[in-house]
Amino acid sequence: MNIQAFYDYCLSKKGVTEHFPFDEETLVFKVGGKMFALSSLKQWEKGEPSINLKCDPERALELRAEYEAIEAGYHMSKVHWNTVTVHGDVSLSLLKELIDHSYDLVFKSLTKKIQAEIMEINN
Repeated sequence: MNIQAFYDYCLSKKGVTEHFPFDEETLVFKVGGKMFALSSLKQWEKGEPSINLKCDPERALELRAEYEAIEAGYHMSKVHWNTVTVHGDVSLSLLKELIDHSYDLVFKSLTKKIQAEIMEINN
């Protein structure tokens, strides 16, 4: 996955917005005002891309044990976030699944009202 594919994939999800809340290099994707994915643009430029993604705590531990490219979230809650090295041993399909999982976890944590508003965006 390259940066454009990552960008397009995240923005293709309902209600997603992009932000730079920390600095000019950390791209953050949010749904309902809450982060579900973030990545350093500088790391992509250096050829060392990684993405921080929210994850169910039990699954996060399983993924870290199984994949060398998945570690506890860098500068994030180690319980709820993983850092995934993009060009590591994680397949494109698994990476997309992990982005979907992160989005779904955050979406489900939103109030029913906000969820309904997001679902109406493209209908």
